[in-house]
Amino acid sequence: MKALTFAGVGLAALLASAGLASAKTLVYCSEGSPENFTPAINTTGTSFDAARPVYNRLTEFKRGTTEVVPGLAESWEVADGGKTITFHLRKGVKFHSMKDFKPTRDFNADDVLFSINRQWKPDNPYYKVSGGKYDYFDDMDMAKLLDSVEKTDDYTVVMKLKEPNVAILANLAMDFMAIGSAEYADFLLKKGTPEQFDQAPVGTGPFSFVAYQKDSVIRYKANKDYYGEKPLVDDLVFAITPDATARYAKLKAGECHINAYPRPADLEEMEKDPTLKVINAPGLNIAYWAFNTTKAPFDKKEVRQALSMAIDRDAIIKDVYLGAGSKATTLIPPTMWSYDDKIPDTVYDPEKAKAMLVAAGVTTPLVIDLWYQPVSRPYNPNGKRIGEMMQADLAKIGVNAKLVTFEWGEYRKRMQAGEDMTGQMGWTGDNGDPDNFFFLLGCPGGKPAGQNHPKWCNAEFNDLLEKARLITDQAERAKLYQRMQEIEHDEAPSLLVAHSIVFEAMRSNVTGYKQSPLGTHAFEGVDLQ
Repeated sequence: MKALTFAGVGLAALLASAGLASAKTLVYCSEGSPENFTPAINTTGTSFDAARPVYNRLTEFKRGTTEVVPGLAESWEVADGGKTITFHLRKGVKFHSMKDFKPTRDFNADDVLFSINRQWKPDNPYYKVSGGKYDYFDDMDMAKLLDSVEKTDDYTVVMKLKEPNVAILANLAMDFMAIGSAEYADFLLKKGTPEQFDQAPVGTGPFSFVAYQKDSVIRYKANKDYYGEKPLVDDLVFAITPDATARYAKLKAGECHINAYPRPADLEEMEKDPTLKVINAPGLNIAYWAFNTTKAPFDKKEVRQALSMAIDRDAIIKDVYLGAGSKATTLIPPTMWSYDDKIPDTVYDPEKAKAMLVAAGVTTPLVIDLWYQPVSRPYNPNGKRIGEMMQADLAKIGVNAKLVTFEWGEYRKRMQAGEDMTGQMGWTGDNGDPDNFFFLLGCPGGKPAGQNHPKWCNAEFNDLLEKARLITDQAERAKLYQRMQEIEHDEAPSLLVAHSIVFEAMRSNVTGYKQSPLGTHAFEGVDLQ
């Protein structure tokens, strides 16, 4: 294997001090910094990726697929019409050690109860640690769904639901259901530093956490006791490199092995380079431009429809996606079951857009803000460029859009808080079920879900969303989802921009890497030849 060189003093120094020169080290050029290392309090792929090497869940997605397979639960039985699930836990699973923490026991049912109750029970001592926000748990109505979660012995957990949920086993395989160490949590609570739980993670996963140098590097080491698919490298490094051009330069120089978000403009050159290889797959994703429906004039659907018609998405797909994408007509991509091909496209018609604004009583020039994503995502390769193109299109109909952005974590939090007037966002599916896209516009308890960036609530849409979770017949569920697509198209809470093809680039000596339809990045089973 070619010796690695590292541009960037922080990364080089950290590796040298750790004595990794002779170890087999896999370096992943990641696109951003994690907010923390506890998936339960995160919603972004960047943070999930950083925590994923450390943790397991009761159920898992087989690497590179959406197939649900046993994880920390080696088997389960479903009874009571789908309302009772009995999980039989895997024995002999070891938790990682830290400098100041050495586990005294193996994984057991107490860890499952802690990891669920932290998100569910306000009296859990960790419920309010690190802000106490559990967006996935809340947005997916887990509190409403769960009736009880109890252990009958150290290796048996019985989960009772208030009503059946056809997606529950897939939902439990999602990142927010990662299982942490209850013993570690107790240790930190007694030490008086519970927030360390979310910054220095302890799990059972294929790699254990070593160190994080903010905005520079994350370092992990292989878990030799891992029960599942083994790590084939000694060390894993995330070289945090937000700029796509810099990631490509590092990849060419051999300073990283995998670049998950190459610029479309670089792909042709990458594919000609014999030291590199490029893989791709249709993305289970959506890029959209959300209108904050709580702010005038976006409380009027006619205004939302008019601004949607003002955007030339064909030009965006040609110029930014370089053809590696398709215009979206619904939240879900055409490859997903229940996709309704009868939903009409939103046409590009600036003249009609101007007329609709006049009819809606909007006086131009209209000044708005347009937030653009500061990082590359699988569904959005260049948020700034898309923002500039939208800005130019809007100017043609008398709308002056001020471009705004923030650091990725701050951007997300501010959009969730509804500070924007309009903003770019997107989604990559977590589990292959349509519910995982439609819940983005859900309103549990009559309030917009955390991921409901348009802050749009429609009673019929939400009622159909909840009904679809109870039906086991896929054809019947599809009918409900198709009606929801009609409602979303008519109400236009967002302009649905594109579904992308997802490309990843790597050094030619990387073997065993599997591209995930869920947009996740996993490194167990990956080797360097």
